[in-house]
Amino acid sequence: MRNELPIVCKPTRWFISRVSLILLMLVVFAVLFFIDGSTGYREKNMVYFLHRNFQTANEQFASMKAKGGLTPESWKEHAAKQSVQFPSDHSTLPANLKLPMPWPVVLHDYDKMLPMQWNKLWLEYSGKEGLSSNPPEQPYDAGKIHEQWVVFWICIGLTLVAIFIFLRTMSRRIEGDDEGVRSQQGKKISYAAMKRLDLRKWASKGLAFIDYEGESGQGKIRIDGLTYGGFNLAQDEPAERLMKLIRSKFSGEIVDYAVASEQADLPEEKSENS
Repeated sequence: MRNELPIVCKPTRWFISRVSLILLMLVVFAVLFFIDGSTGYREKNMVYFLHRNFQTANEQFASMKAKGGLTPESWKEHAAKQSVQFPSDHSTLPANLKLPMPWPVVLHDYDKMLPMQWNKLWLEYSGKEGLSSNPPEQPYDAGKIHEQWVVFWICIGLTLVAIFIFLRTMSRRIEGDDEGVRSQQGKKISYAAMKRLDLRKWASKGLAFIDYEGESGQGKIRIDGLTYGGFNLAQDEPAERLMKLIRSKFSGEIVDYAVASEQADLPEEKSENS
């Protein structure tokens, strides 16, 4: 084990990988919500009303055929006058959609309409046009589209916060030498000023807290071993070496699970003795 001083605990790969994963997740979410808010939901709405129009055309064809006298020419003339029925709020539709939109050409074909299999015609049409063959169950209103933008900006805000924390942490370190410890905030605390060392979370989470009081004031510093230094055996466990240095110089109260457990047992022992 290396004993050279000062012991410098820099941001660990664990921290870098964790923040990188969070950033990647936030960016992916932001992109997905951006797509849904800008074009995704609008295109799904277009597919929904187009799909419904195939069903409407089939119903009209069946009704006209039942009345008699329907010919390829009369049907083609009727279909040419029709347009796809879209909602009045055009903000829920693709911006480049030209309205009114005539019925797709496949619906003008009497022979293709005759088998009354509009679903097959839809599959044929959507495949040629590169549209989803599975429309949503319900169209998305303006409120739903607005929600995508709200969540998108939330993801952007969280991404900026994560970047700030990442850059700030990468510029920090915890150092220990013969005189004391310099925290990640740059505050130097002498060993003589350290009054209480809380190690209850050190073994499980790599966290320790030091209460101090002295010439530089009083307060608490946090030793985060997972973020700074780490416990990599290949690197000789910088965080663990720092803690061993602190404990070798520390003369105040040490609190860990063993001590806490003994203190918790004291009332029972007193009651038994009495």
